[in-house]
Amino acid sequence: MRLREWVILSGNSNRPLAEQICKRLGKTLGRADVRRFSDGEVFVEIGENVRGRDVYVIQSTSGPVNETLMELLIMIDALKRASAKEITAVIPYYGYARQDRKVAPRTPISAKLTADLIATAGATRVVSMDLHAGQIQGFFNIPFDNLFASPVMLEHIRRETQGTNNLVMVSPDAGGVERARHYAKRLDASVAVIDKRRTGPNVAKAMNIIGDVKDKVAVILDDMIDTAGTLTEAAHAVLDHGATRVIAGATHGVLSGPAIERISNSHIEKVLITDTIQAHEHAKSCPKIVQVSVADLFAEAIHRIHNYDSVSSLFI
Repeated sequence: MRLREWVILSGNSNRPLAEQICKRLGKTLGRADVRRFSDGEVFVEIGENVRGRDVYVIQSTSGPVNETLMELLIMIDALKRASAKEITAVIPYYGYARQDRKVAPRTPISAKLTADLIATAGATRVVSMDLHAGQIQGFFNIPFDNLFASPVMLEHIRRETQGTNNLVMVSPDAGGVERARHYAKRLDASVAVIDKRRTGPNVAKAMNIIGDVKDKVAVILDDMIDTAGTLTEAAHAVLDHGATRVIAGATHGVLSGPAIERISNSHIEKVLITDTIQAHEHAKSCPKIVQVSVADLFAEAIHRIHNYDSVSSLFI
């Protein structure tokens, strides 16, 4: 039986992560020229023979989200037209995930639109990590693997809280309670939830805390940090209720607008993020922000998908 040949390609959004994934798989990142015409149009030329091969395209649809999304779609289209056998879109950070339902009359469900675009372009499978809303998997009619950053994050949280036995995992809103429970179970910690009110896009106000944080080390967990408004409000709330220290962890460090300034000026000791989104220079220069790599998790997931092994067993 002939072994299935495979190729790994990357767009421009997060080449360092793609290179680390290839390094762990013992492969060379395939050649793909992704550039712009003078008017901003995306042009893609694949420099590898992909006919009859399985191709994995690594591309976070992070800011500028519309440009990185178009890069992904055009790369998939180019691969489909070059007769690739299987095209797996590896999207470490899935942009537009927060628009997963109608929040008011006459508003879009952009996460579903994005899913339709990816499938229509020609993707046969999607791999992502810590979706903002798990039901986004149901927007696709092709296989979808949602990975979790918890194995990596747990290791670093243990390191940051070594010698502490009074931990509390804090969810900044009701939607993250399951995540907080998952971490609490493995860290032998309690759980608290912040009652948050959102008054507009990227604007949140912490109202009440459900649970006991007094005299405890609080670890605030979220799937992403965008402007850091929710995070810093949550940190302020738990400290007001008697927490002794505050550490934060999130899979996706979007870190837009005033995020770095807010984190720098807050009482949060450390903010752990992963490299699903390539960190910009301002984030790298902030001593409170620590970026950890999920390259091993993605490499192992790609290896298992290619060999028809279980992906879910990675997280048991």
